Amino acid sequence: MTENRNQGSTTGLTINRRELMAAASALGLGVHMPSAFAADTPKKGGTLKLGMEGGSPSDSLDPRTYADSIPICYGWQLWNGLTEVDQNGDVAGELAESWEAKPGAVTWVFNLRKGITFTSGKTLDADDVIYSLNLHRGETKSGAKDLLSPIKDIKKLTPNQVEITLTSGDADLPYAFADYHVLMVPNGFTDWSKPDGTGAYALESFEPGVRVITKRKSGAYWKPNRGNFDSVELRYILDVSARTQALLSGQIDGANRLDARTVGLVMKAPTVNVVRTKGTGNRFAFVARCVDDPYTNNDIRLALKYGIDRQKIIDTVYKGFATMGNDTTVAPSAKYAAKDIPQRPYDPEKAAFHLKKAGLQNPKFELQVSEGAFSGATDAAVLYQEALKKGGINLDVKRVSGDGYWSNVWLKAPFCAVYWGGRPTVGQQLSQTFLSTANWNDTAWKRPDFDKLVVQASAELDEAKRAKLYEDAQRMIVDDGGMVCFAIGDYLDGYGKKVMGTAPHPHYDMCDQRIAEKGWFA
Repeated sequence: MTENRNQGSTTGLTINRRELMAAASALGLGVHMPSAFAADTPKKGGTLKLGMEGGSPSDSLDPRTYADSIPICYGWQLWNGLTEVDQNGDVAGELAESWEAKPGAVTWVFNLRKGITFTSGKTLDADDVIYSLNLHRGETKSGAKDLLSPIKDIKKLTPNQVEITLTSGDADLPYAFADYHVLMVPNGFTDWSKPDGTGAYALESFEPGVRVITKRKSGAYWKPNRGNFDSVELRYILDVSARTQALLSGQIDGANRLDARTVGLVMKAPTVNVVRTKGTGNRFAFVARCVDDPYTNNDIRLALKYGIDRQKIIDTVYKGFATMGNDTTVAPSAKYAAKDIPQRPYDPEKAAFHLKKAGLQNPKFELQVSEGAFSGATDAAVLYQEALKKGGINLDVKRVSGDGYWSNVWLKAPFCAVYWGGRPTVGQQLSQTFLSTANWNDTAWKRPDFDKLVVQASAELDEAKRAKLYEDAQRMIVDDGGMVCFAIGDYLDGYGKKVMGTAPHPHYDMCDQRIAEKGWFA
């Protein structure tokens, strides 16, 4: 998941693909291929209007609950983390100015920037950091609970310095603090309806499922040349055609998750820039819960993996704007991605072999899908159904509503469509998706030997040994897990030509969901 979870309002905008084509044609589209980069000097002013997918009427301002693009986007407007992932995919300091690990990477010291204030006027200090980190430890439903579970103790050394002790070494600890859940709040803060953050903007109004409006704080933001807009209006527009039409007509200045089936046309619009991030985007998958029959049998799971024609789905549904998936959420481009695991081919004969080996008489497979899971999920499922037939496997594709999909279907249905956003490290990707204890382990796949490998890998400081441990862990998922990850879709964002500061980001779309902080108007 990321961040998955799309439900709710489209703010009254609906349009089908034929209408979209007509609207685009009316704009006089040529063959112009706009650049996504801007070299202008940032300047202040204007209201940035965003139309986005990835949220629901149940969205909260509490970062512990964030699970999709819209909350992440408004979260970064209001708050900051200790660290962030930069344009190169490396970890950089945010509220933490610097850090140092003692030998073995069990004990870390983080040095905080001085003079940073919250909306309330309080100055950030070590007590705030300790309180904020503890929100995700112990008894909590935070999406970052597993991420911070290796923390054994947090201690204040000085007003601007904290010491963190882990249960075992972890060279990637600074990346954990770039997670969008782990935002810094004042010590003792509990009233999430009145955000008190160090971000560039303050909350103006919050209507989950409809819109969120923030306003730039008075005075200079502590990050030079960041936080340039006077205000930001973030609208929930979950229908991709409606979102694209709003962008083309100038009703909004930015949109996420453009449809790969029509983005080629949008790229030719003289009024729009399309930003494409290739190979690190959303992981599109069908997941079987390994605790529900017949998916408890690994031969059934293998039959389903060999029975999908990944390339046909990529070519037909995503028009080439995707990279082939290999039944894990780890992207091929990631550091420690297992290079020696062969790409699983489409092989109907092997699918039939494993089905027969399972020994089940007329097994029934029902796949629940919705466009609320990810754009193209329904078409991909139909192609999957056709491909499975060649192996003698009958799949019933059940279309369900996008409203409530992530509450009622995900983590509950035995076999359903999901997407997962990227993570900055393989360790985070594996621990949040596949660990037995992970809150978001949507395949319900549990193997103590896998858990042990992931823990060992995170503590291993020898690069070669660490790579081998992560490879072994990924091989277990590919060979035994319940995920049929068929594609890694490109991030496809669209912006009006006057929006500057946009660029692909290896971590997430919409400039790592920080477009409100990083962008400006020409």
